[in-house]
Amino acid sequence: MTPKSATNALWTADEAATATAGVASGRWKVSGVSIDSRTVKPGDLFVALEGPRFDGHDYVAQALAKGATAAMVHRVPPHVGTDAPLLGVDDTFEGLRDLARRSRLRGNAGVIGITGSVGKTGSKEALFAALRPQAPTFATQGNLNNHIGVPLTLARMPRDAAYAVIEMGMNHAGEIAPLSGLAAPDVAIITTIEPVHIENFKNIEGIADAKSEIFAGMGPRGTAVLFRDNPHFARLVGNARAQGLGRIWSFGEHAEADARLLDCSLHATASAATASIRGEIIQYSLGAPGKHWVINSLAVLLAVKAIGADVTAAARALGRIQPGRGRGARQRIALRGADAPGAITLIDESYNASPPSVRAALAVLGRLDTDGAGRRIAVLGDMLELGGIGVREHRAIATAILEADIDRVFACGPLSAHLYEALPARLRAGYAADSDGLAALVVQALQPGDVVMVKGSLGSRMATVVQAIQGLAEPEIGEGDIDRPFADPIRLAAGWGV
Repeated sequence: MTPKSATNALWTADEAATATAGVASGRWKVSGVSIDSRTVKPGDLFVALEGPRFDGHDYVAQALAKGATAAMVHRVPPHVGTDAPLLGVDDTFEGLRDLARRSRLRGNAGVIGITGSVGKTGSKEALFAALRPQAPTFATQGNLNNHIGVPLTLARMPRDAAYAVIEMGMNHAGEIAPLSGLAAPDVAIITTIEPVHIENFKNIEGIADAKSEIFAGMGPRGTAVLFRDNPHFARLVGNARAQGLGRIWSFGEHAEADARLLDCSLHATASAATASIRGEIIQYSLGAPGKHWVINSLAVLLAVKAIGADVTAAARALGRIQPGRGRGARQRIALRGADAPGAITLIDESYNASPPSVRAALAVLGRLDTDGAGRRIAVLGDMLELGGIGVREHRAIATAILEADIDRVFACGPLSAHLYEALPARLRAGYAADSDGLAALVVQALQPGDVVMVKGSLGSRMATVVQAIQGLAEPEIGEGDIDRPFADPIRLAAGWGV
């Protein structure tokens, strides 16, 4: 994120009190905002959120002891002195949202909002990388894209940010509209519409409408950036027009796309592309492999154009991006204890999974060269929240595995059992009920020269398999670390403010 000037506080006591209609005790200035006492930093304003399992008020004393400058509370917390630096509000969740609203209004940042069924976080990181060399740029950290993460992100936005990239996610209808109201995007990207989280919707059209809620906080001068090749493009256009957006731009391979892919060359570790961005021909490279990165880069460059930044400079910056942890990061792991000396390549895709993202990851794996007699190995966990189409979608992944020329497949979970059964016997390497059981099977089977990709929905806990593979040896060469690594997601639903 953009470094903060030591002389330019993020919030003063008076500003925070005015923004929240609260009462501040003491005169203080803070340089950050935190909702987690475990990670609070000196200079932070600790917001004591009250969740279903934990109450942040119980941790105010701990946060202040760790260096928090002040705490936002809606009741007197235990074990806190009467002279403690506090900001008293009626409700701390609404107080956080109030800070977000004031932060958005007080600055001059051009805000780009991003949502979509897949590709949100990667596109957000690419936009951050593209805009940061041009002017002070702020972006959502990690995956803080929900009803807590978005206001927290906005409350942290520096005063001098020229650009802000705000990711917005949802599991149900009605969740993005209030986030858009806070962020008030000048430009909104919808990466694509796919049957992700579809168990919470009647049909995929409902997903398209829910993603279109990102237009709710935009004005008539706003720009929508939409995937022209998606079957639901016309529906998204209609939703954007219904919100009165002044500009609707599109990206993809379609002849009428405003950002049109003219040519691309896909390689094992990178891609090259030639595109027309509103009539300007741009040739550029991407440090991340895969056609999905190329397509999303068109949305990035079109958003850069819409926000008024330099497209050519942004395209140059895209050559430096690489997938982050859990989203395609690579490690070369030396098998020092193996009978035959050698190494394996690990591709960590463990953060999440959906049918389109699994297919994209398999296509990337299929392009990678192995060492010697090494094999391309896919380790797959369940893709969750697919509702009634879950079994069908898991079985369909078998076709993508065959097309990518994968050598061996490990799987775990009740849904992935259907995928495993659909595979030819020659590809079946091992199945377990869960990731704990699968991890042992995978570790025992790996050989020097193998390239192994691990992917599954977060609830499938495929990070367990990644950690087991990493435990074979210390990493020999690390790849895939972007300039600003993904932060571990805060488990907001489990306990706010802990």
